[in-house]
Amino acid sequence: MCGIVGYIGTQPAQSILVSGLEKLEYRGYDSAGVATIVEGNLDCIRAKGKLHNLRDKIEFATNRAPIGIGHTRWATHGKPEEYNAHPHTDTQRRLAVVQNGIIENYRELREELKKQGHEFRSETDTEVIPHLICQCFADGADTLMVAVQQAVHKLSGAFAIAVISADYPDELVLARQQAPLVIGIGEGEYFCASDTPAIVQYTRTILPLENGEMARLTRDGVEVYTFAGEKVNRTPRTITWNPIAVEKQGFRHFMAKEIYEQPAVVRTCLEAYLDLDWTPASSKSPFKLDLPESIYKDLENIQIVACGTSLHAGMVGKYLIEELAQIPTAIQYASEFRYSPPPLVPNTLTIGITQSGETADTLAAVEIEKSRRQNKDPKYHSRLLAVTNRTDSAITRVVDCVIDTHAGMEIGVAATKTFMGQLMAFYFLSLDLAHRRGTITPARLSEIITGLKVLPSQIEVILETQEKYIEELSHSFLDTHDAIFLGRGINFPIALEGALKLKEISYIHAEGYPSGEMKHGPIALLDAKVPVIAITMPGKVYEKAISNAQEAKARDSHLYGVVAASDKDATEIFDKVLPVPDVDELLSPVLTVIPMQLMSYHIAAMRGLDVDQPRNLAKSVTVE
Repeated sequence: MCGIVGYIGTQPAQSILVSGLEKLEYRGYDSAGVATIVEGNLDCIRAKGKLHNLRDKIEFATNRAPIGIGHTRWATHGKPEEYNAHPHTDTQRRLAVVQNGIIENYRELREELKKQGHEFRSETDTEVIPHLICQCFADGADTLMVAVQQAVHKLSGAFAIAVISADYPDELVLARQQAPLVIGIGEGEYFCASDTPAIVQYTRTILPLENGEMARLTRDGVEVYTFAGEKVNRTPRTITWNPIAVEKQGFRHFMAKEIYEQPAVVRTCLEAYLDLDWTPASSKSPFKLDLPESIYKDLENIQIVACGTSLHAGMVGKYLIEELAQIPTAIQYASEFRYSPPPLVPNTLTIGITQSGETADTLAAVEIEKSRRQNKDPKYHSRLLAVTNRTDSAITRVVDCVIDTHAGMEIGVAATKTFMGQLMAFYFLSLDLAHRRGTITPARLSEIITGLKVLPSQIEVILETQEKYIEELSHSFLDTHDAIFLGRGINFPIALEGALKLKEISYIHAEGYPSGEMKHGPIALLDAKVPVIAITMPGKVYEKAISNAQEAKARDSHLYGVVAASDKDATEIFDKVLPVPDVDELLSPVLTVIPMQLMSYHIAAMRGLDVDQPRNLAKSVTVE
């Protein structure tokens, strides 16, 4: 959550800070602010609401300060009001701090600092930090770096902070603990940010801070230290992706652009992980995951931890792994796993799914699993795999191996193309496991691979033929307050994902259920005001899914069906049909999710809502 950006160099800082915040607004948009040092004084400007409110208050031409910090906020402690916006300052307004994270012991610190004469102006946990640093100076710290170092030792929680002081106008000090923070290295200028999109237009050379590290940025260079004061030497690396990828490129919203990028995501995954020349007669494996052999050896169990949309991808993954590779697989909310992990069982692979690679609960769950399996019998040793869109993220430094989802930068808060990349990762992983274990015949494997290869063109067919129809259909949801999504088998997670998308961006209450569970309680919700969206694709649960849909229709619900294009009976059963190309049932989630995404998008757009930045949400959930 929250976005941090900082700059020190020779250019006017304010415009760089605001430009960087614009690229980070997906991380939070309740308020925003910047602080710079002008002629020996701290200049702090803040505004409630979206970033344009801050931009309107800044007079860029009059402030040429070459150092500053900025912040866009997702509110945790304190209402989204200007007085709670970052940057926060000390009582004398000589020092400013921006933070991403949560200071868990801020109440105790606040009361202690009040007794020492510090005056607080906000309701936030962050405000204790500038006062604490100021107190460290009063207690004898002789440099900004030392004062920040002493302060962070007193903080509990997850945080990334950037600090400037009018008394030290030529340096910017950073600290990271369990929240992302990256340094950008230019020529005579240096940057910091919560994520690389904020700085990629200025530099491609970056140095991510690790947990328990601090940095001092001056115009002469970067110094990195541990919280204990030990100097750290690490080689910067180069970002390879194109900043044009984070532009809308003619689409009205990022979410629309990212929905349309899904065929390309699937093609990229196919090229990355599949030998496209493989045939059943080939002696070599068709897969190119490049996972270490230790992941596969004597594997008996798999557990998946994830949150939100990633959890739904994991649910599809569980179905695929058990169906194809015949390996018992459990899936858990990462937020629950970290506090009540299951009993240890031998020869277990743990998979953490996180788009950003920084999701606090997922990262903590994987770290806990790694820790509790240390010093055990070798068969209990941890095997850790991350499925992520960011191979430079925190989770990749914890796990043994990574499957890159190759989705590219996703700006829309509601995940679409990254979900698609996660699905593809599980198709390749489950098929690779099945191939190695001999639980799939060459003929069946070839059949599925053939189906995978045509998925990009099938997604394009849906986008080309269905979008205008779904856009018109969205008007029927104008007065809708509740909706039900139904699916069975491998499409139950897609029902959950469809409901989540509708909730996230249109603010319509929606729930996803296994179709067969409707009669066990939820059917009581149905009437003419509650539409039902049912996924009924040909396969082993088709007849049951149709029967469940008809039960809903008998209760006067308006019935929408995501169906195969060849289903001639669908128009008699459903009030409206959303046809997708015929596909193997095992591959159907890749197609059935597309109408769900389009429907949610157009309903939200029709209602005039902020599709890319829905209320109360942020793209990367880096706090607990």
